[in-house]
Amino acid sequence: MIISRTPLRLVLFGGGTDLPRWTRAHGGAVLGATIDKFCYVSCRRMPPLFTHRLRVVWSQTENCQHASEVRHPAVREVLRHLGIEHGVAIHHDGDLPARSGMGAGSAFTVGLLHALHALRGRMTSPRALADEAREIQLSRLGEFVGAADDTLVAHGGLSVVTCAPDGETGLRPLTIPLARLRALDDHLMLFFVGPRRRELEVAQAWAEAAGRSAPELKSVRAMVDEAVAVLDGGDDLARFGRLLAEDWRLRRALVPAASTPEIDAAYERACGAGAVGGSLLGPGGGGFLLLFVPPEARARVRAMLQPLPHVPFELERAGTRIIHADPETETVDESPAEVDPLAGRRRPEGF
Repeated sequence: MIISRTPLRLVLFGGGTDLPRWTRAHGGAVLGATIDKFCYVSCRRMPPLFTHRLRVVWSQTENCQHASEVRHPAVREVLRHLGIEHGVAIHHDGDLPARSGMGAGSAFTVGLLHALHALRGRMTSPRALADEAREIQLSRLGEFVGAADDTLVAHGGLSVVTCAPDGETGLRPLTIPLARLRALDDHLMLFFVGPRRRELEVAQAWAEAAGRSAPELKSVRAMVDEAVAVLDGGDDLARFGRLLAEDWRLRRALVPAASTPEIDAAYERACGAGAVGGSLLGPGGGGFLLLFVPPEARARVRAMLQPLPHVPFELERAGTRIIHADPETETVDESPAEVDPLAGRRRPEGF
């Protein structure tokens, strides 16, 4: 069995400037970070005694004969991309809900690719995993996803992801002092404001905004450099929180459907209790609200936002990892097939 662990991510600044329609014309940049909330994907060979040849466990359980029968879109297209027709069982678990603005779709796709490559005995770099996942998401799944997501979850850490008009994606990890990083950790709070609403409407609004030269998106891009300067310098971190507030104001003006009256009310209550600023993660309509809160105000903000779930977290730096690899315990179909380079055994045809 192989188990991959891939972190979820926060987009702190620059969200929307990494959408393909925008980057092709203007380029873009995102300041993001990964956190200690993860997507876990386990893969193993299917024993030959079952009537089904594929098993996929997520919020549903699917027992299939061929990849084309799999209902989970990402699993089906990853299997097709890798040329895997059958002979594998896949199980997914996540620390946070999918489709909530935390990059769970990218984390799952990257983690699934990582696990399946490892099951085949292949070592794959974070950059290669990110590029492969993005190609599958954009070309095969037609998903509404920015270029930064796969890069962030594959590499991990606090980084700036740049997106060039020619499609090239770059990564610049930030090397700030540990004390400064811990201080940033101590000022960030995460609250779940509920499932995303009007998802298609919000996605369409962002696509339209990215397709025109919206001045708000240019300002959102410029704030990436301002935020990096705050972290790199000796400025009061409260400026980082004020920048978050400005970023949310700009993105909300650009796509009014990104917020709801309930989200607006929660944000105002948080600021009244001491939060300096914050922003809704992802395209909007629901999901997670990230707040910048001085440590002495955290208890007040948490009390003011009840009953919204508070999700404690810390920043992480590892990116996607194989956390378990035990090929010697695998039961493998001994039908004529090529030798598996990982386990030194024969693997079923189609895998």
